[in-house]
Amino acid sequence: MFFAEGHEEIEALTVVDLLRRADIEVDMVSITGNKRVPGSHGITTICDKLIETVNFDSADMLVLPGGMPGTLNLGLCEMLMDQVHGFNVSKKGLAAICAAPTVFGKAGLLDGKKATCYPGMEKDLKGAEVSYDEVCHDGHIITSRGLGTAIPFALEIVKTLTSAEKAEELAKKIVYKS
Repeated sequence: MFFAEGHEEIEALTVVDLLRRADIEVDMVSITGNKRVPGSHGITTICDKLIETVNFDSADMLVLPGGMPGTLNLGLCEMLMDQVHGFNVSKKGLAAICAAPTVFGKAGLLDGKKATCYPGMEKDLKGAEVSYDEVCHDGHIITSRGLGTAIPFALEIVKTLTSAEKAEELAKKIVYKS
């Protein structure tokens, strides 16, 4: 999970929390050069790592939270975008929620894929078949609409990285009805 200044706190932390509950190793990675990253609503997150220290070869998926200006900052991070493009070529997991799917759209990664994003930002899903579903999973790319869809987004990531059974078990444990 990548943290830029101005990230949407709930989208990022809900996903991290649920992945860890599912026993999935997840690193909270700052792209700012500082492990303390202020979010878009005045909540500072303390990350596990700086992007410069990440071993991307061992990662199965890159996850981008939304928020403003966090989404714009993610798209401007050259090191992150190099990895996003590499993961796309290798068909390794890419996931983004809220405004962040537009990072994939602007990078040309959504051509012919079904994708969703925060309402009103659909024009930036360049090349995508725009969906209004809570979560879209097309090939190796998962997208979701916003804070209110953070739980189903996280559960889809759990399902992808483990199994449908593990995701269903977790949904029951957190009293989430899909």
